[in-house]
Amino acid sequence: MMAFIVQARIGSTRLPKKMILPFYNGKGILELLIQKLKIHFPSIPIVLATTEEENDTTIAELGKKEKIKVFRGSEKNVLERFIKAAEKHKISKIIRICADNPFLDMKALQILIEKFDHAQLDYLAFCTSDGKPSIKTHFGFWAEGVSLNALKKVRHQTESPIYLEHVTNFIYEKKNGFKLKFIRIPSEVEIFDIRLTVDTQEDFEITKEIYAKSQEKGISGTKEIVKFVSSNYDWMCRMQNQIERNEK
Repeated sequence: MMAFIVQARIGSTRLPKKMILPFYNGKGILELLIQKLKIHFPSIPIVLATTEEENDTTIAELGKKEKIKVFRGSEKNVLERFIKAAEKHKISKIIRICADNPFLDMKALQILIEKFDHAQLDYLAFCTSDGKPSIKTHFGFWAEGVSLNALKKVRHQTESPIYLEHVTNFIYEKKNGFKLKFIRIPSEVEIFDIRLTVDTQEDFEITKEIYAKSQEKGISGTKEIVKFVSSNYDWMCRMQNQIERNEK
């Protein structure tokens, strides 16, 4: 079975509670993202994978309120959290969603889902022209697909903390023994230094402003958002500053 696994927790080092801080119309990023997934993909189950830490009870309660499945696991070993969440809910193909990306592109997500569903792959993701997986960029537009079998294979091959925290890194860095495929991101998107993933307070303020204005103007989709953002000198300067301070 294919399902979304949405990764979220309260205890972000750089911006605690970023998942639930009021972002748009009184809702947090996580709530907005879950609601979008439910609207655009009503037939695909959603599992909210958070931690067993007491602080993350707030996250779990949000999942229950949204009537989606909730799994609570290790805070530091995110790989194990994903494996156990998938096993519990009988998920063989995972669409991994990082909840700090409020501009996740639903059309691109549809493409990812269709390609991953019809192929025998361990990993499928978007990438830049030089082959860098989109998760390693600052854009924040794309998700990734990974099989449960691939994650189990990672568990058997490494105990390095970096690979336990960053669930798919081992797969696309080592490559050997994994069947991978990438989808090139549009060249007209790649030429801009856009940062719409939320890690810091400044990221939050910038994306909150852009999100509100894009909703007001009815702008959506990766290319349209990039065109809109790149025309604003102030946003671009602030983003560049955050890119330089927060290397992926």
